[in-house]
Amino acid sequence: MKRLVLASSNPGKLRELGALLAPLQFELVSLAALGIPSPPETGTTFLANAVLKARHAAAHARLPALADDSGLEVDALGGRPGVWSARFAGEGASDADNLRRLLSELDGVPEGERQARYQCVIACVRAGDDPAPLIASGTWEGHIAHLPAGSGGFGYDPVFVPSGQALTAAQLPAADKNAVSHRAQALRALVAGLASEGYIAAP
Repeated sequence: MKRLVLASSNPGKLRELGALLAPLQFELVSLAALGIPSPPETGTTFLANAVLKARHAAAHARLPALADDSGLEVDALGGRPGVWSARFAGEGASDADNLRRLLSELDGVPEGERQARYQCVIACVRAGDDPAPLIASGTWEGHIAHLPAGSGGFGYDPVFVPSGQALTAAQLPAADKNAVSHRAQALRALVAGLASEGYIAAP
């Protein structure tokens, strides 16, 4: 299983997953490169959306596929935006639109009540009808800053301050973020699963 479809058209996500998977020497191909449209994300959980996207990509590309579904949960907002993170400000919203809505909804919420976390679930399937997807997850705890800072990363990174850090995720060097992020944690767990199931050589 050396050729793998990444079931995403998000350039930031593709960049991160590509960097994290590089040591495994997979030949990675995106949905966009194959001319395959992304499916509607109709799941109500990160797990449901990850599996849905992986199965869709594998069925259309006739290749093994990997998909992640991830997002930001903010305690003061009852866990929102959650699975709607990419469209918090509406369908087709930009990262900047979503950031503005998040900060607007948190206006007046004091420093000690802005806890949040990034969640990531990754699913890997060998085919569209794979009966046993490999699943892995990761969580990155932190809080939401009052103002955006930094130009790296994507999504809510300019306002997400990881626990134990003074910098936002967007201010961290990419290598530092890729060592500790929710996506990195999930991918490490997935690689361990791929190795234990004999899909790849043990890392």
